[in-house]
Amino acid sequence: MNKIELEKIKQQALEEKIPIIMDDTLEVVIQILNEKKPNRILEIGTAVGYSAICFSEYLSPNGLIDTIERDEQRVIDAKENIKKAEVEEKINIYEGDAVEILPTLENNYDVVFIDAAKGKYPFFLNEALRMLNKGGIIIADNVLYKGYVMSDYNKHKQRTAVRNLREYIANITENPNLETKILEVGDGLAISKKLN
Repeated sequence: MNKIELEKIKQQALEEKIPIIMDDTLEVVIQILNEKKPNRILEIGTAVGYSAICFSEYLSPNGLIDTIERDEQRVIDAKENIKKAEVEEKINIYEGDAVEILPTLENNYDVVFIDAAKGKYPFFLNEALRMLNKGGIIIADNVLYKGYVMSDYNKHKQRTAVRNLREYIANITENPNLETKILEVGDGLAISKKLN
């Protein structure tokens, strides 16, 4: 992987206010990936490819990342960035809405990283669980959503996102097949391991 290009991709995303994974969140995810050495990762929400490029370094040999992005311009940017970082053989982009693409996927994954439309997290969870290998891990970013999720926040603009994130947290903490911890890094990170 080309680390110099990776740093440039990060700086450009920050300058253009494109939401990318925060450094402290990335550190936690890398720790998990380093331990797990996943063969296959599913990422829901590519943006400009920054997180996928970072994750690609921790795949097992011949491992692959499938990542989904619906924004056409971001897909173009992500493809370009992945090429610049010299990891195109490790990352496969599905272009389109994750709500439509996920049900068509038949692969099995060791790790699923969710970082897309907050209002769709419960749907993403169901699809992730369907494809997750035993012992696999689902990592969901931004689950505390600026602190709104754990407060009595009820403003109209973000109400659906907050409600669905609360539902997501309830689902992962109450599911007997999942072992979940929620960390207050970044904007909240939920890590759920599939037990059986």
